[in-house]
Amino acid sequence: MSYYLRQSRQNFWLGRFSSFPEDIVQHAISTKLGGVSKPPFDSLNLALHVGDNPQDVLINRKRFAASLDLNAEDIVTPNQVHGDRVLKVDESHKGRGFLNYDDAIKETDALITNTPDLPLMLCFADCVPILFVDVDNAAIGIAHAGWKGTMLKIAAKTLMAMTDEFGTDPAKCLAGIAPSIGSCCYEVGENVVEACEKAFPRHADKLIIKRNGKIFIDLWQANLIQLIESGMSEDNIDVARECTCCKSAWYFSYRAARTAGKPETGRIAALISLKSNPDF
Repeated sequence: MSYYLRQSRQNFWLGRFSSFPEDIVQHAISTKLGGVSKPPFDSLNLALHVGDNPQDVLINRKRFAASLDLNAEDIVTPNQVHGDRVLKVDESHKGRGFLNYDDAIKETDALITNTPDLPLMLCFADCVPILFVDVDNAAIGIAHAGWKGTMLKIAAKTLMAMTDEFGTDPAKCLAGIAPSIGSCCYEVGENVVEACEKAFPRHADKLIIKRNGKIFIDLWQANLIQLIESGMSEDNIDVARECTCCKSAWYFSYRAARTAGKPETGRIAALISLKSNPDF
């Protein structure tokens, strides 16, 4: 298994997980390259809520979807609030949040579906995107795990919701932990340390890293741990291990922007869509 960047025919660079079967799902992690947004959102900003020109964002979204042979107007996206709400979506949700942020699904940080041709998209700038594929039951999921969502164990709750709704067997499910801020850069305060010790009492010593008088948190490992504890095989979990802050030339990074004295930045997107398949 591996995460890799591939150049699309539209000259986009898109991240992908080799473990996800291409005949079952279409998926991608966007980079910041190839869009029309102006600084400080340059250039492929895919979020409507950060102060960018909405028309530029819509152009970016349409280009992104087209690079994946998807209909942008079918995209479903929520209003992410760093919580742990997981919502099952279907045909009736098509287009929610695509044109207008106010129309996005409210206060939700994870989506699951077994509806083909329904692209699920979440936006990120350092938080952890987690994608799920249940091949046996033709179901998918996607979660937004910042430090709050990670401590609330939204990844495990997304997997649990897929089990409840679709009969997903955690041991057979595939997951991808996409580019996000790594423990190399994610310096935190005591409030995050306390939350981590409470959420992961048996593993806090592995997740809390003290270095040069500073404290860092390993969100990749925290999400990996909770998925394994939920019954997933570690062999089925692909961790990209690309830090968005270190690689801010490729990915939007809230932390890198603040370090550079920039008050605003764009958002990359993680997207996954179940393909139509008459065998299901």
